Amino acid sequence: MTARELDAAGITDPELRAAYTRCRVLNARHGRTYFLATRLLPADRRPAVHALYGFARRADDIVDDTGADATPAERAAALTRLDRLLRRALTGGRPSTDPVVLALADTAARYTIEPAHFTDFMASMRADLTVTDYATYADLRTYMHGSAAVIGLQMLPVLGTVTARVRAAPHAAALGVAFQLTNFLRDVGEDLDRGRIYLPADLLAAHGVHRDLLLWSRATGRHDRRVTAALRAAEDLTRGVYREAEPGLAMLDPVARPCIRTAFLLYRNILDTIADGGYAVLHRRAVVPRRRRAAVAADGLVRVLAARLGARRTARPAPVPCDAVDVKEPG
Repeated sequence: MTARELDAAGITDPELRAAYTRCRVLNARHGRTYFLATRLLPADRRPAVHALYGFARRADDIVDDTGADATPAERAAALTRLDRLLRRALTGGRPSTDPVVLALADTAARYTIEPAHFTDFMASMRADLTVTDYATYADLRTYMHGSAAVIGLQMLPVLGTVTARVRAAPHAAALGVAFQLTNFLRDVGEDLDRGRIYLPADLLAAHGVHRDLLLWSRATGRHDRRVTAALRAAEDLTRGVYREAEPGLAMLDPVARPCIRTAFLLYRNILDTIADGGYAVLHRRAVVPRRRRAAVAADGLVRVLAARLGARRTARPAPVPCDAVDVKEPG
């Protein structure tokens, strides 16, 4: 499958093929929902999505997982090294020896992705080294512009649109934010263990919730109606962002729509799972049941087949009646 995707994308250089393969492994290992949806894209576009995911994962791993004893200074230094490699690669400098950066730079060049999207992303990654909470939703949105909205904007040239890209861009950005807000809600307990609270303080305070209450609930496994109310409000907020994003699905290239629609439904199903589980995300991770994931994926596959059949019919020239053609003898 990997070779077929690379062949379809016209990626022939052995080093590049190895780099893209590395990114695909990262996507398959760490982004199960995202990887499942990516399989519904045309084969030639999948390597680019793997590269974008692989780079985002690499930066995230530096922020969160660079050794249990890594100091903030060591994490910052590692992130600076990655940023330096990226900038050099994006400006046509010496090709990177880092396979993830190599694949990302190739993808950015192939699809003419704005370098500013990567600059903004790295700025938000640096914020994670020092910022542990956000006072207001507006503050959080500023962070999420770089950590999530630009991911949607990076994806847009790869997916293709049937309308002007500038019209689809706000919806693509909103979808990136919706996905990240979903992750914040699902991972609130794990983030708390890292010392971070991504749910905005003003939303929590409106329901009488503060850091100490969250820590108490996490440590004791006990529920509190104030926490449940705040998490329900966060769910409502996130669903509103999904509504902002949804009109953009119809603006995508028809052969790309099933992939993004599947991701849209799978991530939104995480919210359903959280609600069905009584908002117990401080105590256990919400996981969408395998049967529900399979049903969404199967529907996506049917839509893929229909879209590709439609694309073939559109590409096939319509028959022209013989009497409509002005036939002339040669010479």
